[in-house]
Formats: sequence, structure tokens, C-alpha cells
Amino acid sequence: MATIETPRARPASTPRPRLTDRLVRFAEAATTPLLPADYLDLFHPLRSGASLRGRIEEVRPETADAATIVIRPGADWAGHVPGQYVRVGIDVDGVRQWRAYSLTHGPRADGRISITVKAVPDGTVSHHLVRSARAGTLVHLEQAAGEFVLPPEGGPLLFVTAGSGVTPVIGMLRNLFPVVDDGVLRLPRSAGHDIVVVHVAPSEPDSIFLDDLRALDAAGAVRLVARYDDVHGVLDVDELGELVPDLAQRRTFACGPAGLLEALERHHEAAGLELFTEQFRSARVEPGDGGTVSFTLNGTTVEADGGTPILDAAEEAGVLMPSGCRMGICYGCVLPLREGAVRDLRTGEVTTASSLESDTGGVPIQTCINAAAGACDIDH
Repeated sequence: MATIETPRARPASTPRPRLTDRLVRFAEAATTPLLPADYLDLFHPLRSGASLRGRIEEVRPETADAATIVIRPGADWAGHVPGQYVRVGIDVDGVRQWRAYSLTHGPRADGRISITVKAVPDGTVSHHLVRSARAGTLVHLEQAAGEFVLPPEGGPLLFVTAGSGVTPVIGMLRNLFPVVDDGVLRLPRSAGHDIVVVHVAPSEPDSIFLDDLRALDAAGAVRLVARYDDVHGVLDVDELGELVPDLAQRRTFACGPAGLLEALERHHEAAGLELFTEQFRSARVEPGDGGTVSFTLNGTTVEADGGTPILDAAEEAGVLMPSGCRMGICYGCVLPLREGAVRDLRTGEVTTASSLESDTGGVPIQTCINAAAGACDIDH
């Protein structure tokens, strides 16, 4: 006679997996070596929970060598304060390059953001964005950062800008004094601001946002002092007292080339005046094959060849590393690359980072599938 066994109850210590958990495991198994999220990224790259990206929606020329890039950021974009910047990552010839650009507006009702880029000589990223970027292109983003913002109490202010250094300032001014078809709006947040703008450019045609500045000047929102090198010569900071007679009563905000900012720092320090500056210094990182890997917090330096994952090279040298699948799937090994270059061993793509471009903590990389492509510094 056959015996019938009564099903054993599942022990309380091992609860039955939830249906959603089982479905996730099934989806992961079916899509290996990729994750379901990788497929979602193909169809909805700007979704919440994905790596922060943006889609270029418009490239609008400003001058012969500058353009405004309008971007639709991903759902996890946290917003910004006018004057802050965003780090943008874009792949150029197989190398992911990151650069910092000021946001040229305040918060927008349509959720979009914009940066204005000037194509600088030998500028890989700036030339690509101004000359080659097209609507529909996806770019990588970091959250907005920076302390170059308006003081909440307002007061008498002086902005000194040169070239593309006007970009963070125009973001502040557009937020204070929006320009509409009927003219310049005077909003409660603009009350108490007394602003002079000394804007320097090589020539009038090369002056970015000159029409915006002139419109604000004509409406009495700001007082514009425009200086063109081909007409007035290079600005001598000792002339500021003549251009702005009440200079001593104003707090100065300046953004532009290093030479101008250094001269302003010397001038204002000698005169005992307040000065706040913003400067983006780009540093080129030339990818190589292998190199030293320094771990900032650990204090260890490891020699790694160009074919060994950073995770393996570090562990062989005795560095305790976070890890998981070791296949590039689980993202359990991610650490911030603060400076240098790494190469993805699966695709050959190179990711670079420069400590001079941002203080936001570095670019996240997967150490299990990236090898050193030159000397690099990792925060660990």
C-alpha cells in the first residue's frame, strides 16, 4: 500500500520568498550577464533609480564659438541654486570625459536645465558639445554643486565677468529679473539688490549674453559696464574704482580667466574689499596602459598593469576592497575615482577624472572590470 506523506511545514526561520523576490531572481537569471535594469536603461534611461543622465534637447548657438545646451535631466535630478555648476560626462572617441559647466538659469517650470559652452582651443569636450552635439544625445550628470551663489540678504553687489565667466552670473540675473515679452519682471526676490556688472570680452561679437545684459541695463535692473579688448584694451583692475565709483561699498563676485581673478584677488586684498570668485580649471588626463593606483583614505599605492582589474591588483597587495559578483553586474565594488584614468576591460572605454574640475567626490567606477589606464587616485 502506498504511503502518503504529509507536506512538511516550512520552518519559521526560513520564510517563503515573496513573489516579487522570486520574479526578480527569475528576471536576473534570464538576463544574465546583464541585469533587468540594464534593459530598462535602454528604454527609459532617465528613470528614477538609474544612474543620473540627461538628454540633450536643443543646441542653440550664442556666438561663433559658443552654444547653449538645453538638457532634460533624469528623474533623480535634485535641482540647483542659481550660480551653481553641474559636472557633465560625455563620451568622445571612446573616452568618457567630465567637465564642469555653470547652469545659466534659475529653476525652470519645464524641469530642463541649460549650460552655455565656449569652444576653447584644444578643448576636447567643449568643441564636441559646441560643434557635434545633437538633440537626443545622452550625457552623464552629477548633482549641482558650488558656493558661488547670491547672498540671500542682497545689497550692493558688483559682478566682474570675462568671456564665458558670465555664465553663472547670467543664471543669477535671470532668476532675479526674468525677461518676458512685456519687459523685465520685478519679483519680490529681486528687491534689495543693487547690481553693477562689469563684463569683459575680446570684442562685441564675442560677448556671450550681451543682449540679455543690455536688456537688464535698459530696464534699470542692473548697470552694465561693457569692456571690449579690441576697443578699450585689456582691463586694468586698478581702473575699477573709476568704472564703479562706489566700489568700496559693494561685495564683488568675479568669474573668468585665472589671470583676471588673480589680479582681482591682489587688488581687493590690498584694498580690504570682499571678493568671491569662481574658476573652472580643466586638466587633461592622458590615458595610458597600467600605472600606480593610490587609495586616498587607505594610504596604499599599488602598481597595476593594464590587463588586471583594479580590484584584483589591490587585493593581491593586501588592500581590503568592497566586492560582489566580480563580473560587473552587482555594483558591489564601486568606488570614486578622484583623479586619473581607468579602462573598462570589457569594452575598452576609458573613464577619466580630474581633481581640478570638481570637489564633488570623484567619478564612480566598478573596480572589478576596470584596469588602470595611467596613474589614478581612488577614494577608499
